[in-house]
Amino acid sequence: MKIAITRLENKAAGDRALCAAYGHDCYTVSPLRAELREERIDAFIEAVHRGEFDCLFFASALPAALIAPRLERWPRVIAIGPKTAEVLRGSGIDAEVLPSFYSRAFAPYLGDWLRGRTVGIPRADLPNPELIEAIIAAGGRVREERVYALVPTGTELEVEDADALLFTSAMSYREARWQPRDGLLLIAIGTTTADAMRAGGHPPAVVGDGSLAGTLEALNRCVEGR
Repeated sequence: MKIAITRLENKAAGDRALCAAYGHDCYTVSPLRAELREERIDAFIEAVHRGEFDCLFFASALPAALIAPRLERWPRVIAIGPKTAEVLRGSGIDAEVLPSFYSRAFAPYLGDWLRGRTVGIPRADLPNPELIEAIIAAGGRVREERVYALVPTGTELEVEDADALLFTSAMSYREARWQPRDGLLLIAIGTTTADAMRAGGHPPAVVGDGSLAGTLEALNRCVEGR
């Protein structure tokens, strides 16, 4: 199956090899681009080096790619999923991976350890009040640094030759310009994205576990009728 996968421009490293391992081919379509905020990146790295955080939480691969190569020291590090952890490992950081690949799993995963501790979160300029409230409710403190903005490209996605279209976030679905057609299998990487797609009138045929590998496994189960 040929799958169009929504990714930021130039941020699809490893997708094709992983898809091939599950018997598929893929290519990138980009409804969003990242607008970096260099001063905020610098400020966050300086705060890490000053020892201001007891824990870092990387909720996607892009902030990991922006920040990890420049870190000389770090506290406990949590990655939202295997792709983010892989990026961190490339810079020598052995991160823990959440048991389910959603930010809502962060506070329950750390539990009582959060009490009195400060979490640093480099992220996109998107609100996540549930995550912040959960950390505070557990007795922790949070400093978010919004190190990049996500900007719609305005480019129509090229899906004419695709057998499937995989949305990797709710925002990538909401901001995408594309032409639905019969025979195009719609896939959501996880439940949050699936909810956005249903609300927009495009319910996915396949819903993953929040990771690309888990989504490809779900796709193969669907194809095989399991």
